[in-house]
Amino acid sequence: MRNESNSGSRERILAAATKTAQAHGYSGLNFRNLAEDVGIRPASIYHHFTNKADLGATVARRYWEDLAAVLESLQEESPDPLHCLHRYPETFRKALENANRICLCSFMAAESDDLPGEMMQEVQTFAEVHITRLSKVLSAAGVVDSKGSDPWARAIFAAVAGAQLIARSRSDVSIYDTLIDGYRAAGLLPA
Repeated sequence: MRNESNSGSRERILAAATKTAQAHGYSGLNFRNLAEDVGIRPASIYHHFTNKADLGATVARRYWEDLAAVLESLQEESPDPLHCLHRYPETFRKALENANRICLCSFMAAESDDLPGEMMQEVQTFAEVHITRLSKVLSAAGVVDSKGSDPWARAIFAAVAGAQLIARSRSDVSIYDTLIDGYRAAGLLPA
């Protein structure tokens, strides 16, 4: 029973830390506030995470792993790569729908000068997972050959993350939708 309780506490800490980091970034992670959110003593967090950098890296890794699974499920739901490309922006829109939050790894990337090395590695992995997936889907859709797919995938990733940031700064998800529609009209995102 104790292991289940420990596992439950760890998961609650990770959930609270993810929510906080999506709203306030790495600098917003504070063990005292997290402990209050979870309903445990601050010292109890150290039972699960050696320090703030360990917590932050774990949160970032979990975040990109979860989103990689979402991207994979998009491909499994529809074998049509163009349909997958069309749905890709949904992965970023969901954060905006959740109390005007943004992608945790995008937020942390903006803090790169202040991130511990292990966290920066997880943030970079997040971007590479998205770019690799987009590159494969672009090639499979016949939008571009494999040689040109990586730069295009990077452009899509940067544009979608940027649209999310702009929409968040205005607290208006409709701005995100307008920007995504504009990317489609301009041909950056296949329609």
